[in-house]
Amino acid sequence: MLKVGLTGGIGAGKSEVSRLLVEHGAVLIDADRIAREVVAPGTPGLAAVAEAFGEDVLAADGSLDRPRLGSIVFADPGKLAVLNSIVHPLVGARSRELESAADDDAVVIHDVPLLTENGLAPLYDVVVVVDASPETQLDRLVRLRGMTEDDARARMAAQATRERRREIADIVIDNDVPLDALRKRVAEVWDDLVRRARDAGGAE
Repeated sequence: MLKVGLTGGIGAGKSEVSRLLVEHGAVLIDADRIAREVVAPGTPGLAAVAEAFGEDVLAADGSLDRPRLGSIVFADPGKLAVLNSIVHPLVGARSRELESAADDDAVVIHDVPLLTENGLAPLYDVVVVVDASPETQLDRLVRLRGMTEDDARARMAAQATRERRREIADIVIDNDVPLDALRKRVAEVWDDLVRRARDAGGAE
């Protein structure tokens, strides 16, 4: 098994890259998706978040009001750290469960938005960083996700710098490119990962 950490700044296009890797045969473990699961209604995770931030972060149906919570934590690094201390251990435990269920010869892609920020690079055999310019990130967040420019800039500022992400990368995927070029680059990276898995003895 080859354990790959995939990361990138918000709006860099990491989700598209992970989707393309799955098309090639990767097993995807999506930290964002798991992070939503561990704070679903009725979970201990949601109860802990509500205790830390108050009932105001709950929607009328009892689910987590993500926009409200986001507006609180992304404006205050201390509160963001509190949220991370609740959610990250739960995500880590669930990720390990899913990884253990994968085949021995699998290329397992861990899609981890905050891999750089949380110093998680040593957990993976290979770290792949999806890279885009801040201008591209901002454009995508405002145009495609409907964020205000101020909100988009705050979320970008809460993450590691582009330079820090590139420092930990074994492989960089440039996503300031058209989709066809991105597909070609991802295919090259997949071939590289398969070779690495074989070299490590993970595949026949």
